[in-house]
This record gives sequence, structure tokens and C-alpha cells, in this order.
Amino acid sequence: MKRQLCLGVLAMFAGTALLFGQAAPAASSATQTDASGSDPQAVALMGQMLAALGGPKWLAIHNVLQEGRTGGFFQGKPSGDVGDFVVLRTVPVSRTDPGRLRAEFTKHRDVVNILTTDIDWEITYRGKRQLRPDEYLTIFRRRDHSLDEAVRIWWHEPGTVLFFGGQKMAERHLIDEITLLDANNDNITLQLDAETHLPARVSFSWRDPLYKDKNEDAEEFADYHPIDGIPTPLNETYYHNGDMTSQRYLTHVAYNVPVASDAFDPDATAAKLKR
Repeated sequence: MKRQLCLGVLAMFAGTALLFGQAAPAASSATQTDASGSDPQAVALMGQMLAALGGPKWLAIHNVLQEGRTGGFFQGKPSGDVGDFVVLRTVPVSRTDPGRLRAEFTKHRDVVNILTTDIDWEITYRGKRQLRPDEYLTIFRRRDHSLDEAVRIWWHEPGTVLFFGGQKMAERHLIDEITLLDANNDNITLQLDAETHLPARVSFSWRDPLYKDKNEDAEEFADYHPIDGIPTPLNETYYHNGDMTSQRYLTHVAYNVPVASDAFDPDATAAKLKR
């Protein structure tokens, strides 16, 4: 699998028409808010989404194993890059503990990436190397604006305000839109299917630190199936500034699997791949 496709898969897991996710407008005087400044309707929709995902069962997830196939796109058209993957990730616990991720590529699973809190290691039979910032910043950015991050971390942080963006049509489905704005004016926008309350899209906007232009990344979820009693999307599509960048199809998903003590250890992984 080409390196660019591997990095694309990592960005997908670390872890999406018109994109949403721009900073939410300030609540008008006509909008009722709770003590935190959040729109009660947005708070209620967050609760409905959590219940639809499985409630306490979803919150009890501590890791996810996913296997499947992915393909890359350039300017919205298939690039020809396709490949198999196996990904094991843990869920975020806090801003300082955003979870870890191990991604194995190729049919022989002999190219491995391990994401720790702030380092992305690429490991092959040649050993390990730390990826450059231009290779991993997208991965960490998407990890820090994921559905897990929005529900498990942002929602309950002091200073986070929820806005209801109203109902609209997206891909012939009626959706409800919620934007979470944290104390640092960072944002995550969730689109929920108005009938099932399941997440249909997660997006966020960010400003390029060098060129100062605004960008939007988004992830769309489709083809939900119950796995261990948890609604699970088996089709995920990713966009950057409106262009499709990658798509993945899951063939196997398992929750709360046993994890080897050295699964996220780059040195131990490198030693095994050299054999």
C-alpha cells in the first residue's frame, strides 16, 4: 500500500455536498439557553444521539478493532490506491489522553503505524521512524475532532456551548445539526439523522497556521449495522474542503477486545517485524 493511502487511512480512523462546521453564531436574544449558554434543544438532541448509539453500552467501549478495505480519491475521483487494513484504537479519556491507535497495512500486515499521544511512528522490517509534522498533523487534527472526542470529552467540559443549527436536507435525509464550541473557540459540528438520531456526519473548520486560509474536514457515516448491540457504520467517507479524499468499508468490527501489553509499543513491534 502506498504511503499516502496509509496516511489517509490513519486520518480516517484517528477516530466526512456542502461541509458544515464553521464557528457557531452567538445565540440571539430570542434563543433560550441553559445555565452554560447552550441551546436546550441541542442538549436534548445530544442525549437522543447518545441513546441511539447505545447509551451506557456505547460509553462502556474502551477499544475498537476494525478490519476492512479502503480507497483513496484525488479531486473527488478514485486515485487507484486501494488496500487492506486492520486498526485497533482506544477511546479518548481526556484532552491529555486522546487514546492510542495501531494500524496494520498490506495483506501481510507488515507495515504498522502506531499513534501515541503526540507521535506517529511508522514501523516496517527496516525498523521504526517518526513521521514528520506535515505527515501526521492531519491525523491528529481529525482525532481531536472526532465523534468520540465530541461526546466523551467536549460535551462535558466547562466552557463548551452547544448550538442548534436547525433541520435541513442532506443526501435526501432530514438531519438535525448541532455545533459544539469549546472555550478556545474550536468547533465540532454533528449532523444527526432526524428519524434515527444516529450520527450522519461530523465536521470541523480550522485555519491553516501558515497561509491563514480556512479549511473544513468532514466524515460521513452510512450503512449502520448492530454489532454487540451497538449501531455501527460500515461505510465511512472523508472530505477535505468539499472534495472526497478517502472511503473505507469495514468487513469486521469488534468492541472491547483483549489487547496485548505491547500492542502500542513501537520498539516491540519493530522487533517482531524484523524476524
